[in-house]
Amino acid sequence: MNNITLQRLDGSFHRWSELLDLILASFAYMNGRIDPPSSALALTPKSLEEKAHSEIGYVALDDNNIVGCVFCRTELDTLYIGKLAVLPGAQGKGIGRRLLTSAENEARRLNLSNLRLETRIELTENHRMFAGWGFRKTAESRHAGFDRTTSIEMRKSLV
Repeated sequence: MNNITLQRLDGSFHRWSELLDLILASFAYMNGRIDPPSSALALTPKSLEEKAHSEIGYVALDDNNIVGCVFCRTELDTLYIGKLAVLPGAQGKGIGRRLLTSAENEARRLNLSNLRLETRIELTENHRMFAGWGFRKTAESRHAGFDRTTSIEMRKSLV
C-alpha cells in the first residue's frame, strides 16, 4: 500500500470490469443489511463507463491494482460524492480519505462550497466515519415505496 496513486477517469481508462468488481466487493457487506439493496448491484461495466463520462471520477491504484474509487457530480453550489469505494483489504489505510480529498480539491477548483453524500440509515459506522471527516447530517429521506427513513444526507462545508 505504499505506492498509492490517484488517476482521474478519462478516455485512457478501460478497466471497467475491474472497477465494477472493486465496487461490488466494497459494497458486499451491505447485502442483506440494507433495504432497498444498493444501486451498485445494478451497475455494469458499460454503465460505469457512461458514469465516468457524465461525472468526475477517480481511481486509487496500488501499483497497477485498483483499490478504490469515487464518482462526483456537480449540483448548484455542491459536489455530490457517490460510489466512494475502497477494496475491503485496503480499508483503514487512508485511501478513502485521499479519494475524498481529491473530491474536495475538485469542488474548490469548480468554486463549489459544499460536499454532499448520502448513506443508508443502517450503516451507522459510515455515519461516524463521515462525521470524522467533517460531514454533518443535514436531512433524512426514503426511497420510493418505503414508509420509513432509508438514507441520510450529510454535508461538509468547504468555506
